[in-house]
Amino acid sequence: MTDQPMGSGMSGEVTSDDKLWALLAYLLSPLVPIILLIWEEKKNRPFIRSHNVQALILGAVNWVLATVLSPVFFIGCCTGLLLFGYQIYLGIQAYGGKSVTIPVITDFVKNQGWA
Repeated sequence: MTDQPMGSGMSGEVTSDDKLWALLAYLLSPLVPIILLIWEEKKNRPFIRSHNVQALILGAVNWVLATVLSPVFFIGCCTGLLLFGYQIYLGIQAYGGKSVTIPVITDFVKNQGWA
């Protein structure tokens, strides 16, 4: 894997390393986003930062909904699987170098100045 810069609509250069970390943030949320928040080298990269907080919030929402709905086994499993499928989709989009918009979460993150 190389760190060749790739063009993007976002400010700065997006490397293949940035795209890989964005993918991992969605797939292994909330663990990887927490690690990226404390990793000084990575947390200041614009592409990673824009995806990282969204992935963290989406992963936390997934865990909370799956936990709250787990007494109703079928609904809890379906909700968790559907949200995880959505996280996979978003990770693939991020790995392609695209900026993703998650309803409600993206606006919240931008209004807070986290991305």
